[in-house]
Amino acid sequence: MNQVAERADYSLLETLTPDPEATATGEDHDPREVFSGHYVPVKPTPLPDPALVAFSPTLFAELGFSEGLAQTADFLSIFSGDLEAAPAPMRTLGWATGYALSIYGQEHIQQCPFQTGNGYGDGRALSVLEGTFEGRRWELQLKGAGRTPYCRGGDGRAVLRSSVREFLAQEHMHALGVPTTRSLSLVVSRSQGIQRPWYTEGSRSANPDRWVVDPAAISTRVASSFLRVGQLELFARRARKNEHPRAAAELEQILVHAIEREYRHQIPSELELGEQLIRLTQAFRDRLTHMVAQWMRVGYCQGNFNGDNCAVGGFTLDYGPFGFMELFDPAYQPWTGGGRHFAFFNQPVAAAQNFHMFCQSVRTWQGFSEAQLNTIDTLRMGFPGVMTETLDRVWMAKLGLASDDPALVRRLLTLMQETLVDYTIFFRELSELPDTLAPLWASFYHPPAVDNAEWMAWLDDWHTALQLDGDARTAVQVSEQMKAVNPRYILREWHLVPAYTEAAQGDIRRIHELQAVMTRPYETQEDDTERRYYARKPVDAFGLGGVSHMSCSS
Repeated sequence: MNQVAERADYSLLETLTPDPEATATGEDHDPREVFSGHYVPVKPTPLPDPALVAFSPTLFAELGFSEGLAQTADFLSIFSGDLEAAPAPMRTLGWATGYALSIYGQEHIQQCPFQTGNGYGDGRALSVLEGTFEGRRWELQLKGAGRTPYCRGGDGRAVLRSSVREFLAQEHMHALGVPTTRSLSLVVSRSQGIQRPWYTEGSRSANPDRWVVDPAAISTRVASSFLRVGQLELFARRARKNEHPRAAAELEQILVHAIEREYRHQIPSELELGEQLIRLTQAFRDRLTHMVAQWMRVGYCQGNFNGDNCAVGGFTLDYGPFGFMELFDPAYQPWTGGGRHFAFFNQPVAAAQNFHMFCQSVRTWQGFSEAQLNTIDTLRMGFPGVMTETLDRVWMAKLGLASDDPALVRRLLTLMQETLVDYTIFFRELSELPDTLAPLWASFYHPPAVDNAEWMAWLDDWHTALQLDGDARTAVQVSEQMKAVNPRYILREWHLVPAYTEAAQGDIRRIHELQAVMTRPYETQEDDTERRYYARKPVDAFGLGGVSHMSCSS
């Protein structure tokens, strides 16, 4: 760990303001209001009797870590929450941050136990290291490392079930080419169990119908930063209401920090701050629209896309009630508490609401000219148009088209919905450029019920559109381009259930198998893998609690 520690560089701690009421020891684990400051120093609560479940060789290589590091006692201690094992200049305290909650562009404070919004933030997430590794700045954060002042009465822990889901999903999304946080490691306690509500096997209840005890776990997630739109909202709200004497200054600090951590390579530092913030807004818009379009490309649904689950850096953050759509359904929503506003096809609209809150927070800064404020408003109002253009390019890529054809796309999506089609398998089979319907049957849940005439008419028009593009691509080139954006494998929930169920009994082999398969999602793999993972959802899995839907995964 000494080589890791030597690269530590805590820009957040050194440039932002700590909570003035925080303790010097980091023993700050009871729910309380945090009135000011950008972070609270907190001592993690180590997992008892920890054991390593998995780590990411891919991310280790990107960070410059040797794979042998994962097997050392110091690594296990630090990433199970014992920072006393951290060598200098690593710090022995982590930090938690506060943020506001907005749901679809509306501020909420009632989920804060104090009804003020001052108790909402990282309840069980603690960043423990920031540094520059292989030329890039990264922040490492433990999820499930115990209570913080923002825990709202919770225990601050995460169970193995949710930790396995997040660990595998992050690296899968990275392999899919979707902007995302990353997974460093997953550690489980061999002696501590945590009680959570969950589903009886075979239950078709919307909500969990029993209490279960699952092993406690800590996953370490890694990102360029963990800045959220909700953080900007919090400091903007305090500045607007002048809640304390430093409120306006703290807003400016967090905005400058966002530029430094996420966008400095795009925004010249010699520009005056107002112009930098305009460029920040435009750059965030571009990243946000790109991220959501990539979600749509691979069939991912965030489930709970609030402002506090929206990263300022424009990457996927917080894998809670997420899911990968199998049966194509524009209204797909894996979270029973999320409502249709966070459903699959509504994600672009949810993104627009988060961008609205971002713009509202940025324009609270008091140094803008009237013309600059108008520019921010223009960017905000133009978001839907940019989102539509970005999505159009995704549909073109999935269909192998060199030019936009919205009517062809609409006809296809209607047919897919009426036919009951597996989203991933359909587009992968289409990537072979079939001129008959038979190859697509692998994706149909009820092939005999298919309207062959409508489908053949669409196929004929699609082949015509490919030819009408008039480019010089060969069929082989078009097929390969489509396969590069239409994955063969996605992380299906019925794959995850046996993985985390067996892991709770001490058998982690299926986790490693899924990790190996899902980090190569575009490759055709060996026959046994094809049979097990390139398959439609079993009919008897539809409607199952914890498989087709969940209220949480905690």
